[in-house]
Amino acid sequence: MEEKLKRIAIITGATSGIGEATARRFVAKGFGVVGNGRTASKLESLEKELGEDFLGVAGDASSPEVIESLFVAAQKRFGADPDIVVANAGVGLGGSAKDADLTKLEKIWALNVNGALTLIQKAAQRMVPRQEKCFPEKAADIVVIGSVVGKHVSPYSVVYGSTKFAVHSLAEGLRREVGPKGVRVSLVAPGIVISGFQDGAGYSDELVAKFHEQLDPILDGDDIAEAIEHLISLPPHVNVSEIVVRCTRQDYP
Repeated sequence: MEEKLKRIAIITGATSGIGEATARRFVAKGFGVVGNGRTASKLESLEKELGEDFLGVAGDASSPEVIESLFVAAQKRFGADPDIVVANAGVGLGGSAKDADLTKLEKIWALNVNGALTLIQKAAQRMVPRQEKCFPEKAADIVVIGSVVGKHVSPYSVVYGSTKFAVHSLAEGLRREVGPKGVRVSLVAPGIVISGFQDGAGYSDELVAKFHEQLDPILDGDDIAEAIEHLISLPPHVNVSEIVVRCTRQDYP
């Protein structure tokens, strides 16, 4: 199977939104994909639909053991370590610094920051030795999903935004460390994307309706997946290190 695959990818948060759309695009390009998410039934459905080039691994992406299992799964299914890792799993939290539900703070930091760092660290540790032999003939990509609220403070999403500010700094620090060794690190900062994220963040139906009223046509997961596909398809010596993607009518954040 390895010979016919163009590249091998790990994607967290692959059961919906940006992660699922990215998995679909990668499989369509002939990539092998290990997709992670919490919902085993959704991963099983994707395996049936996408075929042998997609393998689902259920579990919590904040767990170091689950993250390690993704790399093990890639080796077992596809015979090699991934040369693309997309750190996408995350959870939102609505509310200001004054009013946000801080009982959820530990969970959001564990997934959005600790889990993302564990994943990209493991990816870098595996990719750097490979690229010492393969660069610039072959690419290795670590793609980190951030947010516009990790670049511009939004008072009513500031707790979630703080996790993305942290992730942005981790991504740039990693880029400066491993870029000279032939590993590309790209930060993708989406604006408002309609997906399961809004439910998880506790956004009201009225707020989501307001998004549509003010911003339509609004982004969906595939719009961001298309941007990710572009980044990883560039020649190995070209690294777009940061990209912000908003719907045209979104002015801020």
